Amino acid sequence: MSGTMLPEAATQVFIALGSNLDDPSAQVERGMQMLNTLEYTKIMKRSSLYCSAPIGRTDQPDFINAVVQVETRLTPHALLTSLLAIEQTCGRVRTYRNAPRTLDLDILLFEDLQCSDADLVLPHPRMHERAFVLQPLLEIANACHIPGQGNVADCLTTCVHQSLERIPPS
Repeated sequence: MSGTMLPEAATQVFIALGSNLDDPSAQVERGMQMLNTLEYTKIMKRSSLYCSAPIGRTDQPDFINAVVQVETRLTPHALLTSLLAIEQTCGRVRTYRNAPRTLDLDILLFEDLQCSDADLVLPHPRMHERAFVLQPLLEIANACHIPGQGNVADCLTTCVHQSLERIPPS
C-alpha cells in the first residue's frame, strides 16, 4: 500500500505501548495522548497499564505496558512513520536491541493484514510470545485472533512464566 491515507473506511489497528525510563507510566499515558492527536486516527479502546519484567536484556528496569485499539485511515507505513515520530518526540534513542526506552510504540495488528518488508512486519512477529502484549490485548479484544498464530487467549497460555502485574487505576 502506498500513500498516506486509505481511501476506504477506517481500519482497526492494535498498538502496543511500553516504557521503562523517565516515569514510565507517564510516558505511556503521554504516548496515548499523542496517538489520539494523529490525523485520521482515533483511540477506540485502551487497556489497563501493566508492569512487566524485561525480556532479553534483563539488566534494566521493569516496563510499563499497555495496548490501544485505534481506528485509522492511514496506511500501515504512514502509521509506522507517525509512531516513530512520537517515539522520537518522547526522547526515544535507539542505542541497541532491547535497550531501555522512554517510549516504544509497535503496530501489533492492522486488521488481518499480513506483510513483511524491510520496515514493517505484520502481525508483529513476536507478539504471540509476549504476555505484556497479549494480556492487555485480551483485556480490550477478548476474541482477537492473530493471523498465523491463533486466538490471543490461547497464545497467552504459553507465556505463563513471564512476570506481569496489572496496575490498578489511581
